[in-house]
Amino acid sequence: MEKKKIAIIGAGNMGGAIINGLLKSGFVAASEIFATDKKQSVLDEMKKKGVHTSDFNLEAAKFADLIILAVKPYHFKSVIHEIKPELTPDKMIISIITGVSVAQIESEAGTNFPIFRAMPNTAISLQESLTCISSNGNSESHINYVTELFDHLGKTIIIPEELMAAATVLSSCGIAFALRYIRAAMQGGIEMGFGAEMAQFITAQTVKGATELVLQTGHHPEREIDKVTTPRGVTITGLNEMEHKGFSSSLIRGLMVSFKKIDNKLQ
Repeated sequence: MEKKKIAIIGAGNMGGAIINGLLKSGFVAASEIFATDKKQSVLDEMKKKGVHTSDFNLEAAKFADLIILAVKPYHFKSVIHEIKPELTPDKMIISIITGVSVAQIESEAGTNFPIFRAMPNTAISLQESLTCISSNGNSESHINYVTELFDHLGKTIIIPEELMAAATVLSSCGIAFALRYIRAAMQGGIEMGFGAEMAQFITAQTVKGATELVLQTGHHPEREIDKVTTPRGVTITGLNEMEHKGFSSSLIRGLMVSFKKIDNKLQ
């Protein structure tokens, strides 16, 4: 598949993570990437990696075949208007902007080129993201290219656009929710006597093992939980105490509050 020159407009946390993932994966060379940002410190860091940089978005759009929008939602209209002179039919856009639909992008940019929405998470810098993708009904070759790109950065699934808000909460916000569990478990480990570094390592590797059990076996989590919960045992005692304190319900409530926050922004 023919490689494309890629512009990332907004090379901050997520945009920068995508650049790091693309470089580590070898999907494109640094010379084929153009990064823009308003912060000079961000551009200086990208320049060290061999990436083209500028604070002028139109220059990046002119350079690229594929433009990835990684700006804040309230900046997307001004960015589209800035790069619109370079949005020719041979270009592609991928938006990772939370809460901005394909239709909204089309209303500002036009409909004569492929537009995709993608929702990765910050593990993309390690090529371990789960990225959800939806599009405006483009050709199979365009879909294949975008899927291949994100497959180099982790795992990819195609979803209906109406599920993109839910995907944002479950995957993108989900990284933070999972990390908060790791932090809490670390604190418990320290209270039990481990040093902070050792508690972090044990907790992180344990969580990694738990996820691999689910991913590699396809088993429901409860099936794996049953293997370590014996009658009157230590594990079931701890699990029951967590549930008495609202462990599962508080997590679900957190997910739903985040989901409603996105929904409210879209209305």
